[in-house]
Amino acid sequence: MILTSAELWAAATNCYVIAPERGGPAVIVDAPPDVDAIVRLLKEYDLVPVGLLVTHGHVDHAGGAGSVVRQTGVSAFLHPDDGFLASDPVGQIRSLFGFVPPGAEEFEPPERYRDLAHGQRIELAGFEFEVRQTPGHTPGHCVFVVEEEGLVFSGDQLFAGSVGRTDFPYGSWDDLVTSMRTQVMTLPDDMRVLPGHGPETTIGRERAANPFRLEWLPT
Repeated sequence: MILTSAELWAAATNCYVIAPERGGPAVIVDAPPDVDAIVRLLKEYDLVPVGLLVTHGHVDHAGGAGSVVRQTGVSAFLHPDDGFLASDPVGQIRSLFGFVPPGAEEFEPPERYRDLAHGQRIELAGFEFEVRQTPGHTPGHCVFVVEEEGLVFSGDQLFAGSVGRTDFPYGSWDDLVTSMRTQVMTLPDDMRVLPGHGPETTIGRERAANPFRLEWLPT
């Protein structure tokens, strides 16, 4: 298996590429607004993208999806509950920074996303991705579990030593805690967590030492 990543754009968002072997098909997980860097990740191992999975609709994770789709022809997948966010990346940038940087046309979203659904299993590039909807950071946030490889792409749900923010519009701390308790902390301790920002961790490490762990105990 090939698993590579890069921290991209202003938010240092982790973009992941996973493939069974060099020169074969690959899946992109999250697309920050830096399509040239994403293409370089693919070229490093001569990979051919076959799909783009987007954990949620914030611009630092979905802002490059349209450019990736237009350049590669792949389908992009997003939960429909985050469609309203992903449809206006320029508006998100304006609200975050107070202005829109040059080249804003590159943030134009895909013509359409393919819908994700909780419990769905998607076969791409020889991997099976289990979709788990984890609302809290955003309404349609999803994590992607690749059980046979012991991986979970956690987006902005779970980080090494932290969790996703819920003070953005449409965030909910109560929902995030419920998602953590029912959808994330039910995974095995040895599962590698590949977050949307920062270094990787494991479920067991976060179960034992995450500062927010007491919030996840069953009620």
